[in-house]
Amino acid sequence: FSLAISLIVLSTIAIVYFITQILRSVVDLKGDTAVLSSFEGSWLFRLSLNILGYATIFVPGFLIYKYVKKSNYLERTGPGCFHNAIRLCLAGPEPVIGADGLQQVGSQPHVIQQTRSTLQEAVLVIFCFSGLQVTYLTWGLLQEKIMTQEYVDSAGSKGHFTDSQFLVFVNRILAFVLSGVYVMISRQPRHTAPLYKYVYCSFSNIMSSWCQYEALKYVSFPTQVLAKASKIIPVMIMGKIVSRKKYEYYEYVTAVLISLGMAFFMLGSADDHRGAAVTTFSGLVLLASYMLFDSFTSNWQGELFTHYGMSSVQMMCGVNLFSCLFTAVSLAQQGGFIHSLNFMAQFPKFVFDCFVLSICSAAGQLFIYYTIATFGPVVFVIIMTIRQGLAILLSCIIYHHYINTIGVVGVLVVFFSVFLRIYCNQRLRAIRRRAQTSATSKV
Repeated sequence: FSLAISLIVLSTIAIVYFITQILRSVVDLKGDTAVLSSFEGSWLFRLSLNILGYATIFVPGFLIYKYVKKSNYLERTGPGCFHNAIRLCLAGPEPVIGADGLQQVGSQPHVIQQTRSTLQEAVLVIFCFSGLQVTYLTWGLLQEKIMTQEYVDSAGSKGHFTDSQFLVFVNRILAFVLSGVYVMISRQPRHTAPLYKYVYCSFSNIMSSWCQYEALKYVSFPTQVLAKASKIIPVMIMGKIVSRKKYEYYEYVTAVLISLGMAFFMLGSADDHRGAAVTTFSGLVLLASYMLFDSFTSNWQGELFTHYGMSSVQMMCGVNLFSCLFTAVSLAQQGGFIHSLNFMAQFPKFVFDCFVLSICSAAGQLFIYYTIATFGPVVFVIIMTIRQGLAILLSCIIYHHYINTIGVVGVLVVFFSVFLRIYCNQRLRAIRRRAQTSATSKV
C-alpha cells in the first residue's frame, strides 16, 4: 500500500512538472513579443502556470484520497509513521477513547460569555481598529509601492517587480511560522479536522491575493478599492441567508451610506490628470475573481469553525501551511525564486519592503481573527472599509494622486455613517437593557 501511494505521488508530480516545462519552453521559443508582451494574454498564461504548479499537490492528493478510501488503507494497515501521516491528512487524528470505552469528543475551548461595560467595549474597539489600521495601511502602501513604483540600485539602474505570486508567498510564510509557534507554545483545543480540509480555503485565499495584485496592472487603484469597500452589503446579505441573522434598519442604512461614501471618494480620487490605468475586461475579470475567491474563503472557514471547533490561530496555521506549499512549489517550477532573489540582490530596498510586508500581513491576520471573534464580521468589514478610505488618502498624499471635492465629501459621508452606526447600536443596547431590567423587576 505504501509503495502504491509513493508511486502515485512520484508519477503525478513528474507528469505535471514536464507539462509545466513544455509550456515554459513554448514561451521561450516564441519570444517576448508573442505571449509575454500581450497584457490581455499574459495574466492568463501566468495563471495557467500557477495552477499547474498547484496541481503538483492537488492531483497526487486527490488520487491518494480516492485510493485510501477505495482500498480501506487505514483499516487494513497498522500504526506507523506513514499510516499516521495519511490519517492526519485525510481522516484526522486517532479518536480518543475514554476509560468507559466510549469515544470522547475533541476538547473544545471553554468560552465564557462576559458582559463588557461601555468603556471596555470602546477600548476593545479602539484596540482592534488601531491594530487593523496600522498593519493594513502599511501593507497597502507597500503593496502599491512594490507593484507600481520603480526600484533604483546603487549604480542607478531601475527595475520593476512583477511576480505577484512571490509576494503572496512572502505574505504567507511568516504568518505560518508565527501561528505555528503560537500553537505549539499555547494551550489549544484538540485539533480534529483532517488537514486536507484546509486545502480548499487555502487555494481560494492565495487566488484572491494573486488576483488582487494582478488587478493593479489593469484597473486603477480606486476601482480596486471600491470593489473591496462594497463588500459590507454582501456580508450582511450572506449573514441573512446563511446564518439567518437579523439586522436592524439602521444597519442597512449605514451600510448603504458607507458604500456610497466610498464610491464618492473613489470617484473624487481618480488620478485623471496623470492618466490613471484604464479599466479593462481583464481587470474586471480579476476583480470579480477576487470577490468570488475571497467570499468562498470566509464562508468555508466559517463551516470549519462550526464543524470542528478549532481556534482562530489553528485555522491561520492550517491555511497558511498549504498556501506556502502551493506557492513554493509553483515558484520553484517556474524559476520564480531565482528571479525574485536576483531582484533582491540588486535592489536591497526591496528586501526591506518584503520583510515589513510579511510582518504586517501576519499581524493583520491575527487582528482579523480576533476582531471577527469579538465583534463579528460586520464590525470588521466597517473597520476595513475605513482603512480602505484612509489607504487611498495616504496614497494620494504619498504618491501625489489627485483628489477633488467629491472625494472629500465621500470621506465625510463614510465617517458620519460609522458614527451614526455606533450611536444607534449603543442606543439600541441601552433600550434593551432598560427593557430587560424592567421585565425582571416586574417578575
